[in-house]
Amino acid sequence: MIRIAFARIRSEKEQRLRSWLVELMSRRKEVLETFAAEGVRHEQAFGIASDTGPLLVCVVEAENHDAAAAAYKKSTLAIDSEHRAALNECLCERVQVEPPTDCALPLPLRGPA
Repeated sequence: MIRIAFARIRSEKEQRLRSWLVELMSRRKEVLETFAAEGVRHEQAFGIASDTGPLLVCVVEAENHDAAAAAYKKSTLAIDSEHRAALNECLCERVQVEPPTDCALPLPLRGPA
């Protein structure tokens, strides 16, 4: 299942957040370790300009998002602690958005016969 989260970035912290996201990619092995512990398969993050200031858009694919969030919150991995600190420093509020459509095929996907 895919989930998308939106949050406002503190304008003065936008570059700090972008630097942190680049650092995450340089620490891929640690990121994949935390994904395995959380049950996350794939994640993408985007910084987007808007009329009300910069937004972080985060797309996450996981089997069970509630279990993934619980595992992340209780994680003692250094990268998760650093990630929580960076987000707390750089983000000011979540933006609630309800998708007008949400449709998915049940797993496993099957192609044409």
